[in-house]
Amino acid sequence: MDLTQSAARAASDKKAEDIVALDVSAQTPIADVFLLATGSNERQVSSIAEAIEEALLATGVKAIRREGLREGRWALMDFNDLIVHVMHQEDRAYYSLERLWKDCPIVALPADL
Repeated sequence: MDLTQSAARAASDKKAEDIVALDVSAQTPIADVFLLATGSNERQVSSIAEAIEEALLATGVKAIRREGLREGRWALMDFNDLIVHVMHQEDRAYYSLERLWKDCPIVALPADL
């Protein structure tokens, strides 16, 4: 299972909502994929982010940068080719990253997420 799939599965296991992966490789050199997930409150955002980090660490991949885990509003984790955004519902609606990256193709995720 690739990195994006593993991260999406870990988010889903913690009841993340609106899990979307965008292929940003043609638009930016900083990553190949942005994975977006939503938590309903600060505690859940932190829990989702921690679960993703643990799942990817189990595959031998460590985040090179992480921000916002303590605040629980917008956790950002950089795994080099994959950047994960776990956002509170209100922040996700406000920043609307899908709209910002609307020209990017959606990466297929398992249907059971």
